[in-house]
Amino acid sequence: MAEPRRTIGEHGIIGNMETAALVANDGTIDYLCWPAIDSPTIFADLLDRESGGLFSIEPHLEDPRHLQLYIPETNVLMTSWSAVDGSAEVVDLMPHPDASPHVGPDARCLIRRVRARRETVTFTVRCAPRFDYAREVPKVEPAQAGVVFQGRDLKLNLFSSVPLVCEDGAATAEFTLAAGESAWFILGAETLVCPDDECIENEIAATTTAWRSWVSRSTYKGRWREQVLRSALSLKLLTSAKYGSVAAAATFSLPEATGAGRNWDYRATWIRDASFTVYAFMRLGFIEEAEHFRHWAAERVMDSDAEHPIHVMYAIDGSEAADEKELPHMKGYADSRPVRIGNAAHAQSQLDIFGELMDSVYLSNKYGRAISRDGWKHISGIVDYVIEHWNEADAGIWEMRSEPRHFLHSRLMCWVALDRAIRLANKRSLPAPLVAWAECRDQISADIWDNFRHPEHGYFVQTRGGTELDAALLMMPLVRFVSATDPVWLKTLDAIADQLCDDGLVYRYRNADGLEGGEGAFTTCTFWYAECLARAGRLDQAQLVLAKGVAYGNGLGLFSEELDKRGLPLGNFPQALTHLAFISAAYFTDRRLDPGHQPLWQP
Repeated sequence: MAEPRRTIGEHGIIGNMETAALVANDGTIDYLCWPAIDSPTIFADLLDRESGGLFSIEPHLEDPRHLQLYIPETNVLMTSWSAVDGSAEVVDLMPHPDASPHVGPDARCLIRRVRARRETVTFTVRCAPRFDYAREVPKVEPAQAGVVFQGRDLKLNLFSSVPLVCEDGAATAEFTLAAGESAWFILGAETLVCPDDECIENEIAATTTAWRSWVSRSTYKGRWREQVLRSALSLKLLTSAKYGSVAAAATFSLPEATGAGRNWDYRATWIRDASFTVYAFMRLGFIEEAEHFRHWAAERVMDSDAEHPIHVMYAIDGSEAADEKELPHMKGYADSRPVRIGNAAHAQSQLDIFGELMDSVYLSNKYGRAISRDGWKHISGIVDYVIEHWNEADAGIWEMRSEPRHFLHSRLMCWVALDRAIRLANKRSLPAPLVAWAECRDQISADIWDNFRHPEHGYFVQTRGGTELDAALLMMPLVRFVSATDPVWLKTLDAIADQLCDDGLVYRYRNADGLEGGEGAFTTCTFWYAECLARAGRLDQAQLVLAKGVAYGNGLGLFSEELDKRGLPLGNFPQALTHLAFISAAYFTDRRLDPGHQPLWQP
C-alpha cells in the first residue's frame, strides 16, 4: 500500500456552489471536477499521484511550516508557508455567484493569488490538468497573457501575471517576488476574460463580502458559533445554487478503509439527507436554503409514480443518479482500488427514505410554505406505498451490499412517514384515511417494540430477531419515536456506548456487511450520540463528546465521512451529513444548557 502524498484531512475546500476544489495545506490543488461537482475531474492527484493532474504552487523555502485558514466568515482560503529564510501565502477562491463578476460574463473560474510576505521568495508553479478522470492529457498552447488547455470536449484558459512556459500537458512558471509583491493565476472556461491586478483584487473583495453577507443572516448565537458557521459555510458550498440540492460530499472514491474496495461516489443528493438539511438550515435562520431544498425534493415527489414513488438518490440536477462504473486506469488513494464513479446504491431498496422525506415535508409545512393539493396527492401515494411495503427486508441506511434484512432503522422511518403524514393532514385539514394510517403506524410501533429487542438484555437491536447493535438506532429519540429518558432507550444508549464507542468515536456496527476490509468510525454518529446524551439530560457527557467530535475534524473545522483507529480522516470529504448532524447536536445542547433561552425556531 503506497503512502498518499497528501492525506484526506490535510485539505481545505473552496467552491462556487456549482463545483468545488480541494486545496492541500502545501498549496496544491489536487482535486477538482469541472465545470460541475459531478463532472469528470480535471485535477485528481489525490486519487492518482502519477497521472491524476494537479495545480501546485511551491515556494523555495527551507523546511517551511504549512498553515491553512479561512478568511473569517467566508469560503476564501489562505495557505501560508513560514520558514527562517522567508514566508509566503496563497489565497484561493472561486468567485461567489452573487458577487459582481470582474472576469467576464462567465465568472466560473479558479483564482489563486500568491504573495511574498517576508524576504524575497522564489516560486515554482505547475498547472497540469488531466481531463475526463485523467483519461486525457490536453494540448497546451500559448495565448495572450497565458495558455490554453485544449481537450476533445473541454477547453480551459489559464491567465497569469507572470510568464508561463508550455510543456507536455502542463504550464509552468518560476518567478521571484520581493516582500509585499504578489502574482496571480486564474483558470476558467474559454469565455474567461484576461484580468489585471485590480480586477483580481476586486474579485477577492467581492467574494469575501458576499460570503460575509450570507453568514450575517444566521440567527445562531450559541457557544459553538464559530464551528457551526464553518459547518454552514461548508454545506453551502455543497449546495447547488441552481437547483437547491445538496451533494453528500465533494468527492468520489476516497476510501472508508485504506487499501480496500470501500470506495464510493458521493457526488449526488440522497433523499435521506432531506430532513437533516431542512432542520439545519432552518435552525440557523437560512430559510431560503431550506425552501430551495424543499422545492427540489418536492419536484422529485411530483415526478414519481405509484410503483417507484421516489429513488434513494438523484443527480444534482434531479435526474436519475449515474450507474456505478470503475476506473481501472486510476491507482486510487493509497492504492485503494477500484476507483468508482456513480453509485449502485441508487437501485437498492431503502425503505427509510420515505420517513426522512416525510419529516422534511412536515417541517417545511410547519414552518414554511403550505403543501399544494397536487403535492398532497403524491404524498398520499407515498404513504400508501409505505403501508404496502413497510414489512419488507431492504439494504438499510448503510446501503449494505449483502442480502436484504429487516432493519430497525428502516422500520422506524416507515413509522415516521406515517406519523408525519398524519400530523400534516391534521395541521392542514387535508383529506386522508387517518384511521387506516394510524392503525398501520401503531402496527409498526408494536412490531419494533416486540421484535427488535435483545432477547436477554431487552435493548433495541439492529435487525428483527437479532442481537447486534447499530448506531442508526440513535435516531429513535431524535425522531420522537421513544422518549430520550425511556428505560429501554437508556439501556440501548448505554449498550451503544459500551459496544460501538471509542473515545467519543462511534462505529456504525460491528457485524459483517458483505464488503471486504473493515471501516472507520462514522463521524455523523458521533454527533447523533452527543445529541442523544443531551436529550437524556447527560449534559456534561454530551458536551465532552461534542468537543471530541469537533477536535477530530481537521484544523479548518471540516469533517470527513469516517475516522480510522488513530482518529485520522477516511472516506469522502467534506461529508455533508456530518456537518448537518453537528449543527443539530450543537443547537439542541445549547437549548438544554440554557433552558431560559427561547430560540426563534424550535423542532
